[in-house]
Amino acid sequence: MPDTLTEDALFGVARSISGRTWRMRPVPARIAEAISQALGVPEIVGRVLAGRGVDVDSAADYLNPSLRTFMPDPYALADMAVAAERVADAIMAGEQTAVFGDYDVDGATSSALLKHFFEAAGGHLQIYIPDRITEGYGPNAPALLGLKEAGVSLVLTVDCGVSAYEPLAEARAAGLDVIVVDHHQAEPRLPEAVAAVNPNRLDDDSGLGYLAAVGVTYLLVVAVNRLLRDRGWYGTTRPEPNLLDWLDLVALGTVCDVVPLTGLNRALTAQGLKVMARRRNPGLAALADVARLDERPGTYHLGFVMGPRVNAGG
Repeated sequence: MPDTLTEDALFGVARSISGRTWRMRPVPARIAEAISQALGVPEIVGRVLAGRGVDVDSAADYLNPSLRTFMPDPYALADMAVAAERVADAIMAGEQTAVFGDYDVDGATSSALLKHFFEAAGGHLQIYIPDRITEGYGPNAPALLGLKEAGVSLVLTVDCGVSAYEPLAEARAAGLDVIVVDHHQAEPRLPEAVAAVNPNRLDDDSGLGYLAAVGVTYLLVVAVNRLLRDRGWYGTTRPEPNLLDWLDLVALGTVCDVVPLTGLNRALTAQGLKVMARRRNPGLAALADVARLDERPGTYHLGFVMGPRVNAGG
């Protein structure tokens, strides 16, 4: 039987039947109580939030994150203006564009997000995912030069590229424009590219270094979409796409890359789960069916049910 109730034990129970000791993480009692009172939630919820570093002012947004609250200006990211201009130009000019994506879930969802956006905006985009065994990680010169020979004039690397110095130098020498969209820690030296959008550049002050690559890609899509709107690209025959429709992909990539579910990540994931529940993406709906997912999806399903099945392909 459990031990006698004690004040500092989890739910007042000091020891379980199996002999394990349960203790609450030490948290500021006043903050926990203040959160509980301000939100009208049980005291245990206040303690959990306080233990995660949440204060009274941010508790409501933590429990109910919204894009309106957390969405930053995409141009806070270094090189975003240059990248967005180049992509918008490519779409409007009908250039053949390619995305070179990493083979994990973050890279796959980033690639799929760009594919959806380009198609909706009237652009031309093909996806290139390298073979893990024969090509390895990141952009490689033969693949980039092969895309150039096939008529591609612009390549976006997603979830990779920030340290691909030699391949990108060869691409530039061949006349191929490359935009790097990455989130891995960058060195002081950046690759030769039209732009390198990465919140983990040493000179980036956006404070968004916790984003997955798909989150960075989504901000690029937001910036390009805004430019196309301002240029009068959308109209009756070419309606402006609803970018919220693709948040299911953003949520999947974010959760599977195991980045902190705080701030913008939390808002993107919360809204993305709502989109996924509508089953409007045929691929994700089919994946859920194969996984026998018959309930409303949550972060567990993304990270442990759907994500591994996507990763298996790479």
